[in-house]
Amino acid sequence: MPRPKLEVADIFRAHGPAYRREHAGHLNLPQLKVMSAIEACRTAALGGHVATCTKCDHQHIAYNSCRNRHCPKCQGAAGQDWMQARMEDLLPVEYFHVVFTLPAQIADIAYQNKAAVYGLLFKASAQTLLTIAADPMHLGAKIGMTSVLHTWGSAMTHHPHVHIIVPGGGLSPDGTRWIACRSGFFLPVKVLSKLFRRLFLEGLTRLHKAGKLKFFGDLAKLADPDTFAAHLSPLRKTDWVVYAKPPFGGPEAVLAYLSRYTHRVAISNHRLVSADAGTVAFRWKDYRIRRGDRMKVMRLPTDEFIRRFLIHVLPSGFHRIRHTGFLANGIRRDRISKIRRLLDTEPEQTPVEGENEDLKNIDAHPLCPKCGGTMIIIETFLRGQTPKSRAPPWEAAA
Repeated sequence: MPRPKLEVADIFRAHGPAYRREHAGHLNLPQLKVMSAIEACRTAALGGHVATCTKCDHQHIAYNSCRNRHCPKCQGAAGQDWMQARMEDLLPVEYFHVVFTLPAQIADIAYQNKAAVYGLLFKASAQTLLTIAADPMHLGAKIGMTSVLHTWGSAMTHHPHVHIIVPGGGLSPDGTRWIACRSGFFLPVKVLSKLFRRLFLEGLTRLHKAGKLKFFGDLAKLADPDTFAAHLSPLRKTDWVVYAKPPFGGPEAVLAYLSRYTHRVAISNHRLVSADAGTVAFRWKDYRIRRGDRMKVMRLPTDEFIRRFLIHVLPSGFHRIRHTGFLANGIRRDRISKIRRLLDTEPEQTPVEGENEDLKNIDAHPLCPKCGGTMIIIETFLRGQTPKSRAPPWEAAA
């Protein structure tokens, strides 16, 4: 994929220093680190190497990546690496995609208490699936799942929800059989929605009683237990959004989906349209339109664009991808082997969509942009150093 003409890094480099000065004292340390990392990504500030072509002697400079998990440029490669590790976990069964979304009233609380409320979202959604799946009235099995947190909508507004990929079945209670779900159907959405609502609200109430929630600005009044209870009361009667999508077309489709979603950030560089002194334009999808072209262009003041990007910076050390049930990290390898024995199948080495041996070779030895020959590294340089070799600077495709 060619490098985008405009990147989030370009906007941060041009406007980041002024934004930090104007909002001094209102940006937390993780947000400041993300801005600095993106601004320095693939520049001389991080060092790099000089490569030369073995055929035509063309040289170029490749600067190092920041590898920050919020950087639009770095997450593509990180997603591919993660997917290679997940390939061996795939089973020859149907896979389902379930989405749990928080109501707007809860999203406001989550924004001021990211670690606590996002953690509760993971826990309540996973427990909902585990409980309903274990019920003999539904599946009667012990299932496994991979959960991925997204905190944004297409317009980069705060919209916390979790995407969960679930194999269509599970182990029997005694662990001796694989119990498959009905073809094309996993679990009833309305039942999932009611239990998720109850588990989440109970968990949120416990967090409040334990003093683990903080409230500021317009939400400061929620620190009072009675006011907090009154705020949650209407939510106990509304339908919470739990969406179960049709099953994937097979393991290849699961891999393709996960490779796009697991390491996604609030906005990709390819969605950016333009940026000037005061405005950033980007493409977004309007889900309110049921038919026709949903893609539109949104123009935001530069400060608002940066603000929206930064509200999705996660707390330090917070894991946005989690595995539960028989896919939990401590037991996954053993359980996957056992399930394969029960299904009498061997693991398949399924390539990630769009990846092949040629691409792997390109990653190891980039091709010369002039003649297509093999590029080899002839010099490395550290942060802030200037390479001795003279070559035009080059940045890898995003």
